[in-house]
Amino acid sequence: MRNVTFCCCSGLPALTEMAAVDEQGYVSDVLRLLSARLPAGVTGTTLVMWTLVLVLAVRLSVYVASFMAWQVKIRRVKKQFPEDEFDSDQLLSHDHNCRYRTCWRTPVIALTFCSHPETVKPILSNKTQKTEWMYRFFRPWLGDGLLLSDGPKWQRNRRLLTPAFHFDILKHYVQLFSESTAVLLDKWMSRGPGASVELFDHIGLMTLDNILKCSLGYNSRCQTDGQSAPYVLAVHDLTKLIEDRPDKLSNHIDFIYYLSEDGRRFRRACKIVHSFSAQVIKERNEELKKKDSSFKSGKCLDLLDILLKAKDEDGTGLSVSEIQDEVNTFLFGGHHTTASGISWTLYHLAKHKDYQDKCRREVEGVLHGRAEMTWHDVGQLSFITMCIKESMRCVPPVPRVARSLKQDLTFVGGKWLPMGSPTMTDIAGTHRNRDIWPNPTVYDPYRFSPENSANRHPYAFLPFSAGPRNCIGQNFAMNEMKVSVALILQRFQLELDDTKPPAVPFDSLTVQAKDGIWVKLHPIKNDT
Repeated sequence: MRNVTFCCCSGLPALTEMAAVDEQGYVSDVLRLLSARLPAGVTGTTLVMWTLVLVLAVRLSVYVASFMAWQVKIRRVKKQFPEDEFDSDQLLSHDHNCRYRTCWRTPVIALTFCSHPETVKPILSNKTQKTEWMYRFFRPWLGDGLLLSDGPKWQRNRRLLTPAFHFDILKHYVQLFSESTAVLLDKWMSRGPGASVELFDHIGLMTLDNILKCSLGYNSRCQTDGQSAPYVLAVHDLTKLIEDRPDKLSNHIDFIYYLSEDGRRFRRACKIVHSFSAQVIKERNEELKKKDSSFKSGKCLDLLDILLKAKDEDGTGLSVSEIQDEVNTFLFGGHHTTASGISWTLYHLAKHKDYQDKCRREVEGVLHGRAEMTWHDVGQLSFITMCIKESMRCVPPVPRVARSLKQDLTFVGGKWLPMGSPTMTDIAGTHRNRDIWPNPTVYDPYRFSPENSANRHPYAFLPFSAGPRNCIGQNFAMNEMKVSVALILQRFQLELDDTKPPAVPFDSLTVQAKDGIWVKLHPIKNDT
């Protein structure tokens, strides 16, 4: 039995030190007791180490056995489906009538691509969940926002965020869209008649400008200053690094990736983005606390305002980290997707002058010479809406969505997939399925006329996905695209630049063009 001495002079630190010594002594006593019954030369420490090795070996064996059993099972199942590799280079000429196909991404990962409304529908239902191995690269940046969360957390946050996309909120953003588009148009006008521009670079900065204003109330001036601002540069870096990461097998191992130069750049960029959004959230929260009213008088509501005020039935709001995750998710989701949608719409209209002219006549009939859109104006652009939708059918901004089955799934016809199977909703393939879309390689906006859309399968057109996890910001995105396309066509006649490489789609985080989309800008002469 050990004596515990309390020294009045040393007080609590002496007692803490004695307790630590006692704890070390007890551990030594246990090891000595173990050693007393062991064969000669075997210590208690050695026994503990070998026990740990044995436990790890058993767990590894169980994992390997389970993995091998799964591989045998999945290879048998995949024999039901045709194997096919699709190159995104061929997207503009893609034409098929396949309902599903199998594609081996690695020797051990086989994905089932579903490309027909009847096979897509069950994949986008509640029978599936997000595929972690596909989305985990985003987690250090986007956290547990709507894109990556699942279950009760996703349901709660979706419910709290829905008011941010109500029409009463969205109508105030139309003025911001008009202002950002005006900056783009002035920049293009300064280049002179017949100037050639690459759409993705310019449109991408405009949509980033929009999303920063609408989500954070932040005027980045990124369209005029380029990507010199640290935050804008960090967002650009994160996007590019996530695009490139899956290309190397070693990048899939976090420990190895974060030792590389790209991994260090990724962490630095995450730190900049998170610090920026945290500072904006802190300042806005303090501002709201100083006001006795919910928002500043006359202020256009942004996403951050609404997130800070969102409350559950019991009065519980979102934490600072949850708000930060949702803001970062919205910045990512609303930047590249709309840039892709606008750029490819302008590409198709530059290629089809008759449709471009009809869109311009519609804009003239709605605006009557005004250079700024209103909420009422947006609802009058029916033909431009048809052109945007047909462009997203031909080249959907997000070509596919990954899911993992939460239960066994049997398709019509008897083919089936076991629980845990990784699947892809092949949005691009569904939009090119000739059983649903006759002559799918032809750009025809009249597919989306009211009479032609009336009896269409609800899972035939999926630019914003479908089902319970459809895009919460789809009305925001459509309004932004309509405003931008309308105001651009009001000021410029667009013509494809034949001296530049042709636009060839390629898969990135969104569908972009390998060498860009180059158009010539011809200012519209005003006769008034």
